[in-house]
Amino acid sequence: MRAAALYSAAGSLLLTALTAGPAQAGPAAPGAAETRGTAVAAERAAAAGIDFGGCPEAEGLPHTVRCGTVTVPLDYADPDGEQLRLTVSRVRATHKDPDNGGHEVPGQGALLYNPGGPGGSGLYFPLVGMVPEWKRIAAAYDLVGYAPRGVAPSAPLSCQDPGDFFKGPRPAPTRPSDAYKRERAAEAEAYARGCADRAGRALRHYHSLNNARDLEVVRAALGERRLTFVGASYGTYLGALYAELFPSRVRRMVFDSVVNPDPEQVWYRNNLEQSEAFEDRWTDFKEWMAEHDAVYGLGDTAREVQNSYEEASTRLAAEPAGGTVGPAQLQGAFLRAGYYDDYWPHRAEALSAYLRGNPRPLVDQAGTRTAERAVGAENSNAVYTAVECNDAPWPTDFEVWDRDNTRLARRAPFETWDNVWTNLPCAYWRAPRQRPLDVRTGPGELPPTLVLAAERDAATPYDGALELRRRLSGSVLVTERDAGTHGIAGGANACVNGHLEAYLLEGRLPARDTSCAPRPEPRPTGAAAPTS
Repeated sequence: MRAAALYSAAGSLLLTALTAGPAQAGPAAPGAAETRGTAVAAERAAAAGIDFGGCPEAEGLPHTVRCGTVTVPLDYADPDGEQLRLTVSRVRATHKDPDNGGHEVPGQGALLYNPGGPGGSGLYFPLVGMVPEWKRIAAAYDLVGYAPRGVAPSAPLSCQDPGDFFKGPRPAPTRPSDAYKRERAAEAEAYARGCADRAGRALRHYHSLNNARDLEVVRAALGERRLTFVGASYGTYLGALYAELFPSRVRRMVFDSVVNPDPEQVWYRNNLEQSEAFEDRWTDFKEWMAEHDAVYGLGDTAREVQNSYEEASTRLAAEPAGGTVGPAQLQGAFLRAGYYDDYWPHRAEALSAYLRGNPRPLVDQAGTRTAERAVGAENSNAVYTAVECNDAPWPTDFEVWDRDNTRLARRAPFETWDNVWTNLPCAYWRAPRQRPLDVRTGPGELPPTLVLAAERDAATPYDGALELRRRLSGSVLVTERDAGTHGIAGGANACVNGHLEAYLLEGRLPARDTSCAPRPEPRPTGAAAPTS
C-alpha cells in the first residue's frame, strides 16, 4: 500500500534527533494550572452564553448567519488575566426533512466545525446547510463555525506588513543554490523575528493545546453538555487533542483527512511526509493531463507533461506572466490542485493556454493579489506559523533541514523546498515550545468516533488516518479508495456521505473499518485558444 511505502520512505531520511531545541521548553503535559483555568473559563462562558446578532461586516456573511463572541483567557494558567474574544457564527437547524418537507426533524444541538490550517476560519461553515449533501445534517443540527484565536476577527495575529506578504514573481528551484538557501533562511529568520516583535509575550500562547481548551470553552458557551464536532485537516489534530484532554465531554466526533498525531511526527516529520505525498499526487495529475492530451496538448505521457510544465516555468522565469506570475506562483497554483482534483481541468487549461500564447487564464488563477487578499493571507500564515512553531520542537540548525530535504527532493522535487521555506521560521522561533501530547484512549474512555480519509490525500497522508485509528479505541475508519481529494466529508462521494449522516444523525458506525469506491475523476474542459 502506498501509505505504508510512504512511511518507510520518510523513515529512511536523515532525521537528525531534535535535540537542539530552544532555550526554554514547555511543559511535558498540560499542567494543573491550565486545567483549572479551563474549568474557570468554561464555567464563565456557560453562564454568559453567546449573544448572537449581526456578523462583522468584513466577513461578508449573509444575514441568515448570526454571530457572537466567546471570551477566553490568553493564558489558561491565568484565567483572570488578558482575555481574547473569539467570533462564533451559527445557523439554526432547519428541522425540515429535505426528503419529506412535512416531517419535522428533532434537533440534536450544535455541530461545531474547524476547517484546519492552522489559520483557517470556520465562520463560513454554517452556509454549507444550503448544499444538498449537508441538508439532512442541517435539519438536525445548529451549524456552528468560529474563528480560532489569532484568526481574524478573533484577536488577529500578524507577523509582517500585509503589503509585503505577496512577494511577486519568484523562482521555485528544485535544486536551490547555496546562495538561494542563505537568502531564504535570512527571510525566515526575519519573519520569525517579526512574529516575536509584533505579538510580544503573547506569541507563546498561540498553540494547539490552547486551541483545544478554547474549543471546550466554546462548547460551554453554546450550552452543550457534550461536544459534537467535525474537524478537517489540522482540525483533526485539534479534535484529537480535545478527545485526549476532555474525553467525557465528547458526544460525536468526525476526523476528516487526518494529521498524524504521533508526537514524534508533529510537525517536522509530518511535513517531510507531506512533501513526499505531494509528489505522488502531482504524478496523478500529470497522468490525468496525459490521458486528455487531445484536449490540452501537453503530452500523452506524464514525462511529456512534466516537460511542458518545466517549459512554462522557464518562460515565466524569463518573463513573468502579467508581471505577477513567476515559477513560484505557477508551482503554488498547481500545488493547490494537489489538494482538490476539481481544480485539475482549470489548471490544465491555464497551462495549455499559456504555452499557446494566452497567459490570461494563468494570471487569473495564479497572479491575482489584491490588498484585501493580502491581509487575510498574511493573518492566516501568521497563525499557521505560530501554532506549528509553538506546538513542538523543531531543528534549529539549518544544516539539518538542508540535509533531510536535499535527500528528499531527489525523489520528491515538486513540493519539498517550497514546504521548507513555508516552515523554516520555526528554526529561528523565539517563543518556548510545547511538547506534543501522546493522544491515546482506551476502551470505554471515549464514545465511538468516525475517521474519514482519501487513500491518496497528499496534504494529510493516509498513514495519519491509520495512526489515529489505532490511537482512539472504538474509532472506525472509512477510506475513499484510490482518491486524493483533501477533505471528503459532505463532498462528491455518496458512500462517504452515507457514513457521515448515519453517524451524525443516528450515532451509527460500520461494524469495522470499511471503504468506498472513489469519486469520478474530473472531466476535462476545452483549452483556451491562443491570443491573436
